[in-house]
Amino acid sequence: MDSSQKIKEFVDQAQSIVITSHKSPDGDSIGSSLALYHLLKKWGKNVQVVHPDPAPEFLHWVPGQLQIIDFERKAEQAISVIQTADLIFCLDYNEPSRVGDQMQPYLLASGAAKVMIDHHLHPTDFCQVIISETAACSTCELVYKWLSDIQRLDDLDETSGTCIYLGIMTDTGSFRFPSVTASTHEIIADLIRRGVKHYLIHEAVYDTNTVDRIKLRGFALSEKLVCLNDIHVAYASLSEEELKRYNYQKGDTEGLVNQILGIQGIKMAVLFVEKDGKVKISFRAKGDYFVNLLAKTHFEGGGHAYASGGISSESLEKTVGKFVTFVKDFIPKT
Repeated sequence: MDSSQKIKEFVDQAQSIVITSHKSPDGDSIGSSLALYHLLKKWGKNVQVVHPDPAPEFLHWVPGQLQIIDFERKAEQAISVIQTADLIFCLDYNEPSRVGDQMQPYLLASGAAKVMIDHHLHPTDFCQVIISETAACSTCELVYKWLSDIQRLDDLDETSGTCIYLGIMTDTGSFRFPSVTASTHEIIADLIRRGVKHYLIHEAVYDTNTVDRIKLRGFALSEKLVCLNDIHVAYASLSEEELKRYNYQKGDTEGLVNQILGIQGIKMAVLFVEKDGKVKISFRAKGDYFVNLLAKTHFEGGGHAYASGGISSESLEKTVGKFVTFVKDFIPKT
């Protein structure tokens, strides 16, 4: 029995299903989780979504978002739901540490069958069934393909389709990354035929900026941007004090690293954000520049060749200095 059919068998037999995803939710983790949530509810299943922490404000409009139990604010409820589940979906992450230190022990201690659907490199073996396609543009694309494999695409409607569109749109940088294929666009066409209003999704994600968010991004680009033109690399850093100055809200720096990558002649862009004693690092690249090995080797991270993340426990100044020291080892030699 192949993976898709095995997952269907698990779903058919399950009495209580929990959908999980990674810490610091994004469009693909929210989209894949809620698409599956709506589908399983339609199939008459008892299903709940448990995420490690809340979604950023710009994703609060997603259908079903209010139903997500986040471990950070509702730990007792989240633990209870995980402990009573007999099937757990692990969406958009490849190893249990991605759900964070608080939630990970309960995920691993659960005796429920576990299913991974993910597109990140190097999945670890903690699930009974794994669908891992690193060439896929998003986990939402894989959820759609799973439905196709089990011949349940007719159950997709505007609500679940909106969630899938969101994940594909955000994880492809609005369809501009190399991971986008003809098949991706065929999926999008099918979603639009099912009633998905693509223009409203773009507006909800990209056209709802606050004044503080615009000012923060303007400050980052005008005052904190550094271009290493000789190696086609650019970066910006934001300290915790600078975030407070602009009344930072979760999600305010979303997509900022892509703007840096859009600078003419730049092939690698990096954003350093200091928060809660850590420095979160976002890497983006294009062309013959790749960032996943740099993130993994020096910043406890990893991801895709053109889009990766990392973390540092050192100061913002030391973290940026470390990046400047080592970045030349990870760019093409001319």
